[in-house]
Amino acid sequence: MLSFDIRALESTAAQVVGDLPAADPIWSAADTRPNDAVHVEGRLSSAGGGRFYFSGRLSGQVTLECRKCLVEVIRDVSEEAHFLFAPAGDPTTEDDPDVFTYDPGAHQLDVKPAVREGWLLSVPAFVDCREDCKGLCLKCGANLNEGACNCEPVTTDARWDSLRHARNDFQA
Repeated sequence: MLSFDIRALESTAAQVVGDLPAADPIWSAADTRPNDAVHVEGRLSSAGGGRFYFSGRLSGQVTLECRKCLVEVIRDVSEEAHFLFAPAGDPTTEDDPDVFTYDPGAHQLDVKPAVREGWLLSVPAFVDCREDCKGLCLKCGANLNEGACNCEPVTTDARWDSLRHARNDFQA
């Protein structure tokens, strides 16, 4: 469960145990979604003045492409998460990007937007399939982890030739 009664939270902290499924409409098309769901565990408590504080952990699995050879890689993601929720219009937190706002007239506090953002910040931007990944051949695109290709080795990148010639002219 990722939605909580605000009136109950003002007097008693709540244990948070729930999942944010990959199919939930909160995810946008450009998001790096979890393979199944983001599992959320923690505690949500009153921080006074209509504010609430979540402290816990987000975990799940994600499939990404290796940045060198483009093979799919499954990674476990597990991060501590800390979120502050405040009513919209609160002058002390108005310009703070780390504070999640909610409608002050609402009866429920939905933590899904914070979980989504915490997940997106926790997922690695780049992964390697293995530490010694050889990547792809620059000419034919063959995966060099599966063996050598028949291309002649590339000694330099031709895009740098004009700069190399300018450097040589300058040194002469």
